[in-house]
Formats: sequence, structure tokens, C-alpha cells
Amino acid sequence: MIPNILSIAGSDPSGGAGIQADIKAIGANGGYGMAVLTALTAQNTRGVTGVELVAPAFVTAQLRAVLTDVRTDAIKIGMLGTAAITEAVAAELAGQRAPVVLDPVMVAKGGDRLLAAEAVAALRERLMPLARIVTPNLPEAADLLGEAEVSDRAGMERQARALLALGPAAVLLKGGHLAGEDCPDLFLDRDRMEWLVAPRTNTRNTHGTGCTLSSALATHLALSGDALAACRAAKTYVSGAIAGADALSVGSGHGPTDHFFMLRSPE
Repeated sequence: MIPNILSIAGSDPSGGAGIQADIKAIGANGGYGMAVLTALTAQNTRGVTGVELVAPAFVTAQLRAVLTDVRTDAIKIGMLGTAAITEAVAAELAGQRAPVVLDPVMVAKGGDRLLAAEAVAALRERLMPLARIVTPNLPEAADLLGEAEVSDRAGMERQARALLALGPAAVLLKGGHLAGEDCPDLFLDRDRMEWLVAPRTNTRNTHGTGCTLSSALATHLALSGDALAACRAAKTYVSGAIAGADALSVGSGHGPTDHFFMLRSPE
């Protein structure tokens, strides 16, 4: 059965991140993508120039429209924007059985803040305990914990354990911000810890990698039911999408990954 995957996130009109990236990644990994929009952004590969937030009540209306009609096998949460939207999403998902993948989107690739500072507490306290897996990068982990950003694997392990203590069933702490030739991500749950490592690709085209990874993860979580196996599959997929990114020519800044790299004919 093809799984139905719901993404709750903002829109990126340039197509590399947000809802647009989520739908592509879900489809590329074998799922049927659905979307609840939390915000419209004016952005491209060079940055964000404007944000129009969706009213929390209308976010709730979108969620109810989907969840009361369509079997939902996994839910991915990305950009939420404000504490009020975060609270609205948490209230609607509190009774849902579908596993939740929480990507705590806080800052865009170009440095623009996408989650109000006062909303961090709501995300930490209301959504983290609902998450089957939370997928922060190192700056996001530091923000969630109120600590300095770590710069080595020992620090990553310590912060992953602190994040797990906030209530999610598992953590995938992304280490792409570390220096070195590899990109090490750390999976941790109550019973297992595993490093997922891939070679670093020398490219500027990494816009939307967090959105892409978390959406692929949600799809594989629905397919397999195993968090670690889903993380492995999502890591393999996003590594291929980054490796294929230079085949695209999109914008003059941080371009997108190639979500459908596996469909390109070899030269």
C-alpha cells in the first residue's frame, strides 16, 4: 500500500525547500504527499524577502480537512513560524496515531529566521513529546537546548541525549555543520545509538536538505515502521540528491538538491 504522508510546513516558491521539497521527496521515496501550509514566503536561492503567516485557525481547518478524511500514515512538521501556530498544530496532533517527524526549522540557509524566538519554548514543550523522531541540525539543537553549538562528535552525543530527554522517541542529530570530509549524523533512541556517515559533497546546492531529509524519513518510517531503518534510507536518499544537485541550474545562490536524481539518464 502506498503510504499517505502529510507535511505541515511553509511554502518556498523557488521549489527547493518547504512544502515543494517535501512533496518531491515524499513522491521520490514512494509515498503520496499531502500538505498543510503554515506560511507563504517570498524566497529564492539567495534568501527570504518576505513571510505571510497563515492564521492559526486556518492551519487547524486544513489539518482537520485532511485528517478527518484521508488515512495518514506519517506526518512531517517543518516551518511553523509562531508560538500560536505551533500550539494549534500540537492541539490537533495530540490524539493522532500517525508517527510524527519533527524538523525544527528555525533559520533558512541564507540566515533568515523562520521561527520566532518566543516560539522555541512552545515547540520544545508541546511538539517534542509528540515526535517519533526529531531531526535538528547543530544550530537548531543548540537553540532548543539553550546551549552553545557543539563542534565535535562527543558534543553531538551529549546534546542528542539532552534532546531525547525532552520527550521524543528518537533523535537524528545532523552533523553537516562539523568540519571534515564526512557528514556524520547521530541516531539515538532509548535502546540504540548509531552514527550514519556519508562523504561530504563539494557543492553550494544544499538548499532544503533538512526538509528533504525529514520528508524522506517520514515516508520510510511509514513504509518500514522502524526509526533507524528509516533514518538510514533517508540519509542514503538525501546524499544522492546532494551529489546530483549540480546537474540542476536553479538560481544564483544556494541551489536545491536534485530530488529525482535516480530518474536522470546516465551520460
